[in-house]
Amino acid sequence: MKTAITGGIGSGKSYVCRLLSEYGVQVYDCDSAAKRIMRESVEVRRQLTEAIGEGAYNGNEPDKAYIASFILASDENAKLVNSVIHPAVAKDFMTSGYDFMECAILYTSGFDKLVDKVVCVTAPLDVRIDRIMKRNGITKMKAQEWIDCQMCQEEVAKRSDYVIQNDGKEDLNCQIEKILESVKTGRQ
Repeated sequence: MKTAITGGIGSGKSYVCRLLSEYGVQVYDCDSAAKRIMRESVEVRRQLTEAIGEGAYNGNEPDKAYIASFILASDENAKLVNSVIHPAVAKDFMTSGYDFMECAILYTSGFDKLVDKVVCVTAPLDVRIDRIMKRNGITKMKAQEWIDCQMCQEEVAKRSDYVIQNDGKEDLNCQIEKILESVKTGRQ
């Protein structure tokens, strides 16, 4: 049984994944994997360089600023980069031996098709904004912009099998234990 942990920026999905590790659950981090694959995969490097130019890499390291500016220039550019990165990450996950993945863009990437169950971590908007501002040292307006760039939290929750409320009030461990039991038994 493959399970995804998803949720918008500032929802606390990474924190939930750290708590899962305390239960012995190893979680594949799609963001970290994408960065590693961009550094290590000769094939991904070749495809990105062909797609967006030699500036995609600075020595052996992906040039984050160059790639980001290319992606932000148009939806077509973003789709082009994703068409290289997403299949490589999907393949890596499927051969990783992990049963859980953390993926912020689960539905927009199509990675929901790689898993049997989806857990959405949610938090109230004001809590998310506060977390993003503190973590990234940015303004409230910029934090809101980042949130607005993602799929609506309510839509993600609606599509998911389970929802974890990470508002600082609800008991996260209790919610995690219920989900782990459900995943283990195959019942919802």
